[in-house]
Amino acid sequence: MSQSRIRLERVAKCWGATTAVDDISFDVTPGQFVILLGPSGCGKSTTLRMIAGLEEASSGRITIGDRDVTRLPPGDRGLSMVFQSYALFPHLSVADNIVFGLRSRKVPKAEQRERLAKVAELVDLTDYLNRKPAQLSGGQRQRVALARSIISEHPICLMDEPLSNLDARLRSDMRREIKALQSRLEMTVIYVTHDQVEAMSMGDRVILMENGKIVQDGTPDELYNRPASAFAASFIGSPAMSLLPLIKGDQHAVIEGEPSTAVAPIEAAGGQLGIRPEDIELRPTTGSGVLARVLSDEYLGADTIAHLAVGEHTLRVRLSGRQAMTGQHCRIGWPATAVHLFGGDGLRRDDLMPYPLIPTGEMPAVSDAYSPRP
Repeated sequence: MSQSRIRLERVAKCWGATTAVDDISFDVTPGQFVILLGPSGCGKSTTLRMIAGLEEASSGRITIGDRDVTRLPPGDRGLSMVFQSYALFPHLSVADNIVFGLRSRKVPKAEQRERLAKVAELVDLTDYLNRKPAQLSGGQRQRVALARSIISEHPICLMDEPLSNLDARLRSDMRREIKALQSRLEMTVIYVTHDQVEAMSMGDRVILMENGKIVQDGTPDELYNRPASAFAASFIGSPAMSLLPLIKGDQHAVIEGEPSTAVAPIEAAGGQLGIRPEDIELRPTTGSGVLARVLSDEYLGADTIAHLAVGEHTLRVRLSGRQAMTGQHCRIGWPATAVHLFGGDGLRRDDLMPYPLIPTGEMPAVSDAYSPRP
């Protein structure tokens, strides 16, 4: 399996004065399912295409196994690729599309038939081998593209947003199928997507990119529960984490526009407080907490997403069941352990600890209110 280890060392890609990928490095161990995640234009597809050999790196080094493949053509890199557009030949049958690469490499016909039968059963296409792509659904076409990749028996598969053309239900089904296939075949997969649901549900590891740089590299759990920056916090989660600017109060940091409740030590002023929608609880106006007004509510069946105004800003709250609350006033609270603090530079601050919400007029001395995290 060592031949499927992938390493990028300080790889960059520039087009004139524009830098698409900026000095990135990471390793992919054999058998890992790695997600390259980020918004459009962040450099994730360019990174994948450099690994595939479809784009030439401007600088840096790419190795697969023990080989330096930085300048090698795609056909010499020992990998397969699944594209967003399926890239099927419309005039060929499903069977001919799947074995096209084997024919190009002059693989014996008996071996072609044997591998085709095995792969078609694996992706549930046995009954469709004589059809043309136009006679298939979107999900079936995607499985043909997957089968063409699997039949090559390369240990590495690169996938560039392969599910973006499918509807929501098909995407959900295909996520499970791709992950199950990868586990069964022990393939090394690098998968590009802008969809954080795909990243969280499929990846062993997620590499989050912004403006050509890697901003966080970790497990889905690490990105969700310990985002390294305000950008990571706002990108991961559905709905995403709410971020509220903090300013100086009399002795403590308060939410901009809502000075009645201290939420963090004074050193957090100038940064942001982040809180997940599911960690916020609504309280009556006579109780403790931060004053808020419900602007709107979205009923989603199992839960309701309420949009609240707090000071000069809005945040989202996830509530169980149906909750019709538009226009109501309330207070909100959260456990101190659920708060994430980010500095003025957008980076996570673990040296500061938020404390329970207390009206600013009743706050104890700073030394009694909190103790910094070790």
